[in-house]
Amino acid sequence: MILTDTGPLIALIDKGQGDAHTRCVATYRTFTDPLLTTWPCFTEAMYFLLELRGWSGQNVLWELCDRKALYLHDLSESERQRMKVLMGKYKDVPMDLADASLVATAESQNIKRIFTLDSDFYIYRLYDRDAFKVTP
Repeated sequence: MILTDTGPLIALIDKGQGDAHTRCVATYRTFTDPLLTTWPCFTEAMYFLLELRGWSGQNVLWELCDRKALYLHDLSESERQRMKVLMGKYKDVPMDLADASLVATAESQNIKRIFTLDSDFYIYRLYDRDAFKVTP
């Protein structure tokens, strides 16, 4: 599974994202594993796709789930507690809920690679020490 942030989910679907769309589509085509995201990222993507493309954009995101190209991770209680700790630790960045959910999921699922357009993932550390492998 490839841990995926909100930005690429939007960029894959919305051609209006210009270079981000082009880069994300090209990167996605190199993947052999499905994408994994969290409910906070999925919710963000749905909100922005509604604004950008209406129901048709949202429907494409649902279709990614239907064809098992995208999986949604259900956060456990321990992951939610870790999110709170992370948001406090990175309050000066600041870390939002979606980013915290991805870091907590990466830690619990032992995933270091993340598909994101967010430069904050060069700052965040897994287990307070390991850097993410950011794609693209």
